[in-house]
This record gives sequence, C-alpha cells and structure tokens, in this order.
Amino acid sequence: MVVIVIVLGLSWGIGFAGEKAPQKVVDLANTELVALGTDPVIVEAVKSENAKGKDLDQIKAMDEKWQATAGVADFMQALMDNDCGKYLKSKQESAPYYIEIFVMDNQGALVALTDKTSDYWQGDEAKFTESYKDGAGAVHISDVEFDDSSQAYMVQVSVPVKDGDKAIGAITIGIDVDQVQ
Repeated sequence: MVVIVIVLGLSWGIGFAGEKAPQKVVDLANTELVALGTDPVIVEAVKSENAKGKDLDQIKAMDEKWQATAGVADFMQALMDNDCGKYLKSKQESAPYYIEIFVMDNQGALVALTDKTSDYWQGDEAKFTESYKDGAGAVHISDVEFDDSSQAYMVQVSVPVKDGDKAIGAITIGIDVDQVQ
C-alpha cells in the first residue's frame, strides 16, 4: 500500500528521470540562464583562469586528487570562496530552483562552484562539450534525473561563458524542476 502511494505520488509530479526538461525550464535556460554566461563577474573569473595556461595533464592530476578526496578539502573550498564562487552562492540563494552552480574554463576545469562536484574536470562530459562547442557556444539541457544529494528531480542546464561572441568557458546550473514556476 505504501509503495503504491509513493509511486502514484511521484507520477503526479513533474515527471520521472530520463524525460526531457519541461518547457518552463527550457524557457528559463534561454533567458535568465544564458544571461549568466555574459555576467562580468563570471566572465572575468574564466578569463583569469584561462590565462593560467594549465595543460590537460595538470587538470587530470587535479581531477584524480579531487575524486580521491572525501569531504571538502581546502583546495575545493577555495573555489567556493573565491569572488566568483561567492557570487554564484548569492545567485543560488536568489531562487529556490537553483540546486547547484559551477563554472568551467576553456578546458572544462572548475573555476568556481557553490557545492562540491563529483569531479574537477568536466571537459569530457556533455555539459561542457555541448555548451562550449569549441568556442562556438550553445545551450545544453540534460534530461531530468533524480539528484540524491538534493532529493529532487533535477535538470542540468549548461550555457557558454562568452567574451563577446566567443565562448571562453561554460557554466552549469542544476535546476529543481518542481520549483520552477
């Protein structure tokens, strides 16, 4: 009886994992979220990180360290506490549907974030490759997935971070689909 109630309760919600994002999330992505990719605080943080000239071996080494580290170490906290990380946190707190926000450089390495991610290097994932598009930039919207950490149905919307017309990085925003009006 309890299982039936839970299943029926879920079916009355926005949807199940694996479905396409609802239109209200698509509309949000193409307006408010695309604008984040041109926000001066975010653009400057990405430009600064790109200027460091890290190579892929350095990024992958940090990725291994990141994935092997339990909890939130100082090097992770630094990305939450930098100016861009604090700015992202204020954005996250401004709307109930923001679950997580993280910014990536031109190789998919993290620049700033609101919450610890499972890995440091996003460069081999669609959230980066489809939104960065080798500098061309595009909006990428994942399918709906259940997020264990937030206990919510989430869509990841990724948009390019742009300096003028050129994508210089990407930003991913986790959206609680049940909270978008």
